[in-house]
Amino acid sequence: MVHAHADRTVADQINAARKLCENAGERFTPLRAHIYELIVRAGGPIKAYDLLDQLRPERGSPKPPTVYRALEFFARLGLVHRVEALNAYIACDHSHPGHVAEFFICESCDEVEERHAHDHVDCLPDGFVINRSVIEHFGQCKDCAQAA
Repeated sequence: MVHAHADRTVADQINAARKLCENAGERFTPLRAHIYELIVRAGGPIKAYDLLDQLRPERGSPKPPTVYRALEFFARLGLVHRVEALNAYIACDHSHPGHVAEFFICESCDEVEERHAHDHVDCLPDGFVINRSVIEHFGQCKDCAQAA
């Protein structure tokens, strides 16, 4: 479970994504909207094939490349992040330039919390331009650590 969007409804997040796409001159097609909604509703990391399984009944059995293209589209616009260690995707509510996601992954319950990694952007070597960053920390969430 992710805590990044607790104060926003699914509809708010979808509308914000639609507006961000329009402002970027991109199309927020019905299929993209549906895939994005599934990601947001997951409330945490979701794998591409899990998205594909959820799409089948309603969208005429899209093929894996369709889902991966949508995920790449969302990642390019900063709407989702790939959690490398879990090979899964997570909705991001920090859509702004220079956002570097930092993930805290509980190895006991698989809860993922996203934070904005402010200090990493400030310590770049002169002239270095980040294209993509993934910062993942592994351990135990507060609840699992207390239960141990």
